[in-house]
Amino acid sequence: MSSLPSFVDIAVIGAGAAGLGAAHALKDSGLSAIVLEARDRLGGRAWTVQASPEVTFDVGCGWLHSADKNSFVTIAKQLNFEINTDLPPWGDRAFGDAFPESERKEFVRAIDEFYERIWEAAEQGEDAPAAGYLEPGNRWNPMIDAISTYVNGCELDQVSLLDMEAYEDTYFNWRVRAGYGTLIAAYGAPCPVALNCNVTLVDHSGKRIRLETSRGTLEAGAVIITVPTNLIADEAIRFSPALPVKLDAARGLPLGVDDKVTLALDGAEAFPIEGNLRGATMRTAMGTYHIRPFGQPCIDGFFGGRFARELEDAGDGAFAAQSIDEIAAFLGNDIRRKLRPLRESRWAHDPFARGSYSHALPGHAGDRALLAAPVDGRLFFAGEATSPNFFSTAHGARDSGERAAKEVLAALGELRSQ
Repeated sequence: MSSLPSFVDIAVIGAGAAGLGAAHALKDSGLSAIVLEARDRLGGRAWTVQASPEVTFDVGCGWLHSADKNSFVTIAKQLNFEINTDLPPWGDRAFGDAFPESERKEFVRAIDEFYERIWEAAEQGEDAPAAGYLEPGNRWNPMIDAISTYVNGCELDQVSLLDMEAYEDTYFNWRVRAGYGTLIAAYGAPCPVALNCNVTLVDHSGKRIRLETSRGTLEAGAVIITVPTNLIADEAIRFSPALPVKLDAARGLPLGVDDKVTLALDGAEAFPIEGNLRGATMRTAMGTYHIRPFGQPCIDGFFGGRFARELEDAGDGAFAAQSIDEIAAFLGNDIRRKLRPLRESRWAHDPFARGSYSHALPGHAGDRALLAAPVDGRLFFAGEATSPNFFSTAHGARDSGERAAKEVLAALGELRSQ
């Protein structure tokens, strides 16, 4: 492992999509830059693994959301990655009779009406918990809340309705056949990155910024901070002098919890490719299942919110056990012998993530702009939580890194012209 330089013009903290977006935007600037990454790999919350010889699995983000506006679509094409444009399985491709079509139509009507009420409330400009716009007594409320746990990483009582309405969804959702994590790692491959380099202190009290890391001390002219909000909120990275406005903003934008599991499926050819399996359950604590993604012999399960946190706390294997129980309840006990755990995520227990992606707490929709604002023309902030409209996505993170790099270059340009 090579040693760190003693000084760089610009240090970027975090080699997730945001940090790599910043590094790419700096590469022809003529300034020295390095990305400092605590993990032993690129990508942050984007991570693809080979779960078995037949199954490629995105442990983190897997969907190119708002694909017609997603900057990673262009990058994927430039890097010769195959993009899959099939419709996502959460539409109408229900498998089995756990969620009959008549009930699905009822549920879709209920959730559409809920989103319409959110939109109307957001037009008034007053923030409030999104849960307040559930229709009292509607039988589908627990399931609408379950959808929030997948979308926001938390239940609707913890979500700002103004922030929810600010998210831009163009309803194009594509995938990368080789894995989103594989694409982002390939995007980051040319960037100057120091791995296993955990930054614990950003001391901006002097003329140069001093960074204390697990691999020694480094000085920089400017720093771009791209770490998840929970690391700032928990003071895993400390600032000296302290930055109370950033701390408060990060605490207003906590990471929710979303986790995934993949199960090997024996006799897969008897099941539909890209099928969706979920029940018309009257509870929020539920999984949703994707049968044979890309035709692979597996079933992927998704869990969010408080239920995902409980399953994480239950330890390794809890997601797989819960998934097998739920799938057997839908399809019959015979399926148990066809399912075998392969891989699962536990993002809230990952020390360098501490959650999955950000949501604004009620009353905190304005915190994204507060978190994104530069400090003293030397500290700059990026990451999905700073994206005004594409928060919680990898492309929102990447674009924010590019934005922060441009802010750095503008600030350094001003200094030189003085």
